[in-house]
Amino acid sequence: MQDILFEYKMHPTTWVYISALMTIGIFFKFHRFWSVRNLDLIGLIAFSPGLLLVSYGQEQLGYLWLFGVSGFFLVRMLLDPVMVRRPLLEPNLSAGGLTFTGAALLVFLMVNVVMEGTVKTDIGGAERSEHVAAGRAGPAVELAVARNVPGCPLFYKFAAFADDELPVAGKAAPGLMRRMLVRRAAVQGAAILGHLAVVIGMVLVGYRHFDNIQTGMATASLYLLLPYTAEMTGRVDHVVPAALLVWTLVLYRRPVLAGILLGLAAGLIYYPLFLLPLWCGFYWRRGLIRFVIGVVSALVLMVVALHLTAGNFELFLDQLRQTFGLTGLFPRDLSGFWGYYEPAFRIPVLAAFVALCASLALWPAQKNLGTLLSCSAVVMLGAQFWHAEQGGLYMAWYLPLLILTIFRPNLEDRVAIAAVR
Repeated sequence: MQDILFEYKMHPTTWVYISALMTIGIFFKFHRFWSVRNLDLIGLIAFSPGLLLVSYGQEQLGYLWLFGVSGFFLVRMLLDPVMVRRPLLEPNLSAGGLTFTGAALLVFLMVNVVMEGTVKTDIGGAERSEHVAAGRAGPAVELAVARNVPGCPLFYKFAAFADDELPVAGKAAPGLMRRMLVRRAAVQGAAILGHLAVVIGMVLVGYRHFDNIQTGMATASLYLLLPYTAEMTGRVDHVVPAALLVWTLVLYRRPVLAGILLGLAAGLIYYPLFLLPLWCGFYWRRGLIRFVIGVVSALVLMVVALHLTAGNFELFLDQLRQTFGLTGLFPRDLSGFWGYYEPAFRIPVLAAFVALCASLALWPAQKNLGTLLSCSAVVMLGAQFWHAEQGGLYMAWYLPLLILTIFRPNLEDRVAIAAVR
C-alpha cells in the first residue's frame, strides 16, 4: 500500500488500537451499558492481544489467550438459544455511514492482498500443475501434502503460496515463472473473492433473514474492522470455507443449494462434516432428503476431482483418506496450542467435541434460524480446540457466524416447516 499512498504503513499494534476504538464508537450501546451486546463486543476486542502475541513470537502465551477467549464464546454461543428477549440495538452509525465504512475497509484490505501477497510457502504448486496437465504424477515427495490437517489436499496445496518464493527470472525453468505468476494471481483472486462473498453474504442475511439491512451492514463492517481480518486477509484456507458457510445460511430456505455449499465446505476443510447432525435436525420436518442429496452431490464432486488429479490410484486413496479425516487426526508434529502442551489431552477434547456435535441433532428440539447460527458457530469454534495446526487462529471459519449471532433478532418463527418450500 505504501507504493500507492506515500509513506503509508499501518503497524499491526496500531491497527488493534484503532480497531478497538472504532468498534466501541460504532457498535457499543452506551445507554445500555450492561447489555449482552456490549459484553460480546468486548470479547471480540479481547481476541486482539492473543493475535499480537502469536504474531510477535510469544506463541505459547498467545494461543493460551486465544483459547481462553474462544472458551468464553463457546459458552456464550451455547447459551444463545435460550436468550429469547433480543431488543433491536442498531449501531451508532447510520446505514449510509456503515456502507461507506465497510466499502472503504474492503478496498484497503483487498489492496493489501495484492501488494503484500499471502503468507504460506509452496513453490511446487506450479510444477505440480504441469504434471497434472500432462496426465502424470510427479515424485511422491513432491506430491506429498501436510498431514497435520484433515481436509482436501488440493485445496491446501493451492492455498499455500508466497510472493517471496517466486524464482529469479534469470534462473527460472522455462515457463515456470509465468505459471508461478498465474498461480499467485489465482490465489490472490480467490482471497479477494472470498472476502467479497463473506461481506455480501452477511449483508444479505441481515436484509433477507433479519429484515433489517442496517444490521447486515453492521455485521459486515464489524467483520472487516476486526484485527484478525486485517492480519489474515490473504489466507485462502481461512476465507473460502467461511464464504461457503455464510452462503449456506443465506440459502437455508433452499435445502439442495444449502446442502451443496455445506458439502463443498466439508470437502475442503473436513470440519463442516460435524455440522450435519445440526442441519439434518433442522430439516427433519421438511427438506431433509433434498439437503442430504445436495451434500452427497458436492462430496461426490470433490472425490471425482481428486481422482482426476491424483495420477495414480495409491495417491488417490491417500488424498481421499486425508479429505475425510482418516489421516492427520493424531499427527506427531503439532503446531499452535498443542505444540506446547501435552498432545494426549487432545483425545478427550475430541471426544467431547464429537459428543457435542451429535447432541445438536436433538437439542434444541425446536430448531430455527437462530439455532443454526449459534450452534454452527459452536461447532466451527469447537473444532479450533483440537485442530492440529495453529488451532485457534482459523477464526474466519466461525467469526462471521458469531458476529451474525451477536446481532441477530428473535428468529423463533424461522423454522423449516414455515421457511422451506
